[in-house]
Amino acid sequence: MEAVVIGVVIVIAVLALVGALSVRLVQQYQRGVVFRFGRVLTPVREPGLRLIVPIADRMIRVSMQTTVIGVPPQGAITRDNVTLTVDAVVYYRVVDPVKALVNVRDYPSAVLQVAQTALRSVIGKADLDTVLGDRDRVNAELKAVIDAPTEEPWGLLIERVEVKDVALPEGMKRSMSRQAEAERERRARVIAADGEYQASRRLADASRAMAATPGAYQLRLLQTVVDVAAEKNSTLVMPFPVELLRFFDKVTRDTGPSEAQGPVAQGPVAQGPVAEGSAAAAPGDGRRLPPA
Repeated sequence: MEAVVIGVVIVIAVLALVGALSVRLVQQYQRGVVFRFGRVLTPVREPGLRLIVPIADRMIRVSMQTTVIGVPPQGAITRDNVTLTVDAVVYYRVVDPVKALVNVRDYPSAVLQVAQTALRSVIGKADLDTVLGDRDRVNAELKAVIDAPTEEPWGLLIERVEVKDVALPEGMKRSMSRQAEAERERRARVIAADGEYQASRRLADASRAMAATPGAYQLRLLQTVVDVAAEKNSTLVMPFPVELLRFFDKVTRDTGPSEAQGPVAQGPVAQGPVAEGSAAAAPGDGRRLPPA
């Protein structure tokens, strides 16, 4: 009996060991790839408890989660010969676990190397303004360049690629600051000139409207006096009607030609008694009297 009990215990222990070696747990975010004597078995094991043949089978779990890797800062020269230091972030995940294990060794490192090469290549084809102002275009080109050699042969999907930081030389930063300041100054002058133009157009319309109503000038003058008096200062305002200036201008124009003729020349006047019956010369007529 003791031998039977020992045999049963041994059998149970062997079965427990075989069961422990045969059962594998695959998490929800994983897929299991089974190799039997070095050959891949299909289909891929889904999440849950899975059985394999001990000794003959070997299971490798592959994570299907999105992985984020940071691309170290890379020195690159843009198309307009500006030296930059650019770093980026790559988001990718495995879509075919068999290809990710069989076709490439250490796929996270391979993706990192491809990302570094693609970052330098894309930055070299773009100019500085595109890198700084059109990040979406640069990110899209980076994604396309990295996704081409990784999706189909390696079973990886590049979800997103983003340029994280762009480091410029100090001289370029100062030049860009001066350029931005000049641009803001130009815009300020254009806005000021446009405001003056619009104000002049409005003033011209107002002057035409006031010319049709002479009393509007007097009302505007009184309003100006009120505005000046509201400041509580010692300024003395003397209203001077514009109509009076127009009157003086009209009088000056009317009397100008007559005064321009000058006084009439007077001849010498004869002295002495005047004979009877002789015509007396009017003073200033320039005629000489005959002798008496």
